[in-house]
Amino acid sequence: MKVMVVGGGGREHAIIKKIKENPSVTEIFALPGNGGMANDATLVNIGAKDIPAIVEFAKNNAIDFAVVAPDDPLVLGAVDALEEAGIPCFGPRANAAIIEGSKVFSKNLMKKYGIPTAAYEVFTDMEAALSYLEEAPTPIVIKADGLALGKGVIIAETREEARDAVKGMMADKMFGKSGDQIVIEEFLTGPEVSVLAFTDGKTVCPMVSSMDHKRALDNDEGLNTGGMGTVAPNPYYTEEVAKSCMEEIFLPTINAMNAEGRPFKGCLYFGLMITPKGVKVIEYNCRFGDPETQVVLPLLESDLLEIMQAVAEERLDELDIKWKKGHACCVIMASQGYPASYQKGFKLDIPEEIAGDVYVAGAAFKDGVLVTNGGRVLGVTSVEESLEKAIAASYAKVEKISFENAFWRKDIGQRALKAGEKK
Repeated sequence: MKVMVVGGGGREHAIIKKIKENPSVTEIFALPGNGGMANDATLVNIGAKDIPAIVEFAKNNAIDFAVVAPDDPLVLGAVDALEEAGIPCFGPRANAAIIEGSKVFSKNLMKKYGIPTAAYEVFTDMEAALSYLEEAPTPIVIKADGLALGKGVIIAETREEARDAVKGMMADKMFGKSGDQIVIEEFLTGPEVSVLAFTDGKTVCPMVSSMDHKRALDNDEGLNTGGMGTVAPNPYYTEEVAKSCMEEIFLPTINAMNAEGRPFKGCLYFGLMITPKGVKVIEYNCRFGDPETQVVLPLLESDLLEIMQAVAEERLDELDIKWKKGHACCVIMASQGYPASYQKGFKLDIPEEIAGDVYVAGAAFKDGVLVTNGGRVLGVTSVEESLEKAIAASYAKVEKISFENAFWRKDIGQRALKAGEKK
């Protein structure tokens, strides 16, 4: 069986490694992938947003199943195009991917169907937004409507910061057209939880919960990043919280999308906050999160490809998805200076004995040598019986990997450990 995975980061590497476990898979192609995946997939130099070329490749190479992993191609309609060409596919069609593609859409959906989220207002006019800020309490959250590489959300501590954020998005176009509309919403407090869920538009199967670490530096300081590490499961996500999420958020979201004529099939990501007034949705993503995938999929006992096929064929209710007991920790190794400016092109050395636990996000071959080629270079994951052991094992592996300018947070999982102790 030939499988094609669209995308090129650590998330895609984790998906590819899991799909490889299926004995019927004969070949996996990564479009475009990155140099660090070369031992696990055949790299194809086609960009993730080049939908005509992706479809052409799938047809010419008799691809049996495709996985579209990143947000951009999903929002642009890659799944629609592949399915129309007769290629079975995992991922939502464009009219469902809008749940991430437009924050205005998702906020209005939640309001219409009574799904708990932060109070908000939508603005298309900058002066109206600035006027609204004069009376609004701080801190306050400013969000660009469209996709912005995970960086389109600014938490403004002061009114001045809020004004700068609005002007940056709407006048200076710091996120391009994504800032033509903005959402201004109340600032919520409480522990954050990420929950990925398989859904075929009818059945919802939540995966193991996880805790992301977004800030670049220890103690949750520094700039927001695409994620510096994750642990799973999240200690704040108790059975009681999970039950209320299924009843008040997960199923209502799927039902709302169906009612809107936008059935969602694929992986739906719920970014949640456990507030003093209950669990609320911070954001939806229309795909696997990164780096959450790098701790969630290693805990999956069932066959990933079989699940993805069941989702595509709308028979998810037939499966009994099993998860490993234990804990996972992923530590991201990044290039010094990330998420601002950083250098790349440094030789990357990953010892063979730990390569199976390394998910490469930014690497390329230069003169036959693997070199760094991104801000987040790779993630190192360990699965152990306890969170403490998983953290220690991941950091021990980090010490064995070398590239110039490497940096990583030293406190991944510490917040989860403290939360676990309090229970």
